[in-house]
Amino acid sequence: MPTTAAAATALDVADLQRRVQAVYQQVAEEPRRAYHFELGRELALRLGYPVDLLDEVPAGALESFAGVGYFLDLAALRAGERVLDLGSGSGTDSFAAATLVGPTGEVTGVDMTRAQLGKAERLRSARCLAQVRFFEGRIEHLPIADACYDAVISNGVVNLSADKATVFAEAARVLVPGGRLAIADIVAERPLAESITCNAELWAACVGGAAQIDDYLDAIEKAGLRIETTRENTTYAFLSGSARGATKTYGIKSISLLAVKP
Repeated sequence: MPTTAAAATALDVADLQRRVQAVYQQVAEEPRRAYHFELGRELALRLGYPVDLLDEVPAGALESFAGVGYFLDLAALRAGERVLDLGSGSGTDSFAAATLVGPTGEVTGVDMTRAQLGKAERLRSARCLAQVRFFEGRIEHLPIADACYDAVISNGVVNLSADKATVFAEAARVLVPGGRLAIADIVAERPLAESITCNAELWAACVGGAAQIDDYLDAIEKAGLRIETTRENTTYAFLSGSARGATKTYGIKSISLLAVKP
């Protein structure tokens, strides 16, 4: 898988992690500054989030929303279900999921950026959402027992990992049989040049880590999940010139998908 093994050998993964954390610390603390990507409630609306669902999400979470697609319709969350949000950020998808599973459900968000976690926890506490919790961790190494969750969700995060195969293996491990993986992410139609995959700044911008789509889907299936639905999110677009240039050259795009654990 080129965007995992090859990229990891050429890219300083520790530097990548620091840059990603720095970018998303700013997203949490300074959501109104300029980024390679769009933020906020208007983005969520354009991606397809229902207005009534967004009305249940704290405004402080929405201002730092940096998702790349909508997938909660694919997840088909039900009351009482247990949901794990990989790379939960300031909590938009976690809070939306909590609305869908209700007070008898459970939503756990995991993120590696403390500023994002702190913001999400403050918002959770202010809403007194006992069924939601956030903790610090890496999506490649989840401190979670096997078969604990009915659904795993993620929005624009797996592309940031240099080890996507392990992320999907971890997602499959923590799902119950019949559990669902519902995500939105950035992929590429063609393999990226080394000048892109070795650029930590473009990785942090959700561009440099975009896997070639066939490799991406293959990694999901090799993790033991069966892909049921894949769709392109045509309303998503990057903002900066460098990100747009890579998008045009390599066919970088947003997709949402649903996969099920047999």
